Parts: sequence; structure tokens; C-alpha cells
Amino acid sequence: MYKKIIAFTIAVVMMVACTTVPITGRRQLNLVSDAAMQQQSYAAYNQVIAESKISRDAQATAMVKRAGQRIQRAVEQYMAQNNLSSELEGYAWEFNLIDDEQINAWAMAGGKTAVYTGILPVAQNETGLAVVMGHEIAHAIAKHSNERASQQLAQQFGGASLQALAGSQPGTAQNLMMTVYGVGSQLGLLKYGRNQESEADKLGLIFMAMAGYNPQEAVSFWKRMEEQAGGAGTPEFLSTHPSAGTRQSNLQKWMPEAMQYYRANN
Repeated sequence: MYKKIIAFTIAVVMMVACTTVPITGRRQLNLVSDAAMQQQSYAAYNQVIAESKISRDAQATAMVKRAGQRIQRAVEQYMAQNNLSSELEGYAWEFNLIDDEQINAWAMAGGKTAVYTGILPVAQNETGLAVVMGHEIAHAIAKHSNERASQQLAQQFGGASLQALAGSQPGTAQNLMMTVYGVGSQLGLLKYGRNQESEADKLGLIFMAMAGYNPQEAVSFWKRMEEQAGGAGTPEFLSTHPSAGTRQSNLQKWMPEAMQYYRANN
């Protein structure tokens, strides 16, 4: 009986805590406030930067910062146009290039973004890099990290708040942040669920186009990523991310809208 009461309580909390993704309208579980998520993300980001080898390649570093800042401005413009600027409250944008062979990149809540040198050969150029950074920043804008953290809090900690977990088990809260963002995992770009990946693909396409980068490059980039992931990969129905065919089909479907943004900003 006691277990049933706990399960019912958690179910009620999860229903009450459902919110709407600010751009796509999809309903998502959100047990974590933006302020709490940003606070924990900033602490985790500072730890990663302090423990990582920051690239001394001036040209590559400048490219990462330039692409990041252009996408930042595009995001701010997009959110303002859609009366969603309040969603960016508390953002403290930062873009760093980590000298590491991992094929990875991620953006935390609040705009803290890291790119690993291992993904630069896959990106090939600044436009390819904009695909990566636009996609990862889109995850942050759509609050996918909040959603993922909420799911883990509900499943592993009975719906406890992130603040409570950080207060009682700071190490566990820190590990949760690292897991949410795929820090330290190869091919970390493929860590989210299919709905989240598709949202990030679409929003990333728009953001890079508004930043002045040709969104058509996204198709080629994801083909290269698929090759890095091992070709055919896992069948989509067993996967947590879209198959290569589905991703490319979706990108082509969204391309006309993205190209309108691109032409308007060039």
C-alpha cells in the first residue's frame, strides 16, 4: 500500500509539473526551475573548463567563439520576434574549445557551450561548426536538459527537487548534470531522445540560418556524423535518436523555411 501511495504521489507531481516547450508546443516534464538548472549548470561548466585542456589553437578558438556569438545573436533575435525573450533570463553565454579527441559538443542551460577539437574534422569548416553549435544550443533553448534532469529526478529520486539533491548530495547532483549533457561521452551529440533530437535539428537549422550560415550544409554534416557513428547504426525503433534517413528527410522538409531565414539575413 505504501509503495502505491508513493507511486501515485510521483504520478501526480509529474502531471502537475508538465510544461510546454516554448517554441514547438510539445508538452514536457519539468521539475526543475530555470534558475536552479542554470546554477547547477554553471557550476558543472566551470568544473569541466577547470579540469580540461583548453585549446591554444587561436584560429580554431576564434572560429568557435565567432560562430557561437553569431548564433547567440540569432537566438536572441528569434526569441524577441516570438515574444519569448524572458526565456533567456539569467543566460551567461560562453563558448570554449576543448583540446580533446572526443567527437563531441554540448550546450548547457544558460548558454554555456563547449566544442571538442575532435569534432572539427567532421565539421570541416565554420558552416559545419554552426550546424553543431546551432543544434546543441537549440537543446538548451528548448530546455531539453531540464526535461532530462526532471526525468532522472522522478525515476531515481522520487521527484526530489534539484536544489534539495544538491543540498543533501552535491556530488550526485553534479554527476547528474554531467550525465544530462553527455560530458565525457564519445559522439555526445546523439544522447537525447528522438523528439528532442528532431526539435534541436529544426531549431538549430533556423538559428544557423538566421546567423547567416547556409542551412543546406546541415545535411552533409549529419551524413558525416553518421559515418563517424558507424554507418547504418541502430534501427530507429530500437534507438533513442532518429535514423540517418529520418533525420535527412526531416532536414529537407524544414529546409524551405530555414532558407527563408537565411536569405533574409544575407
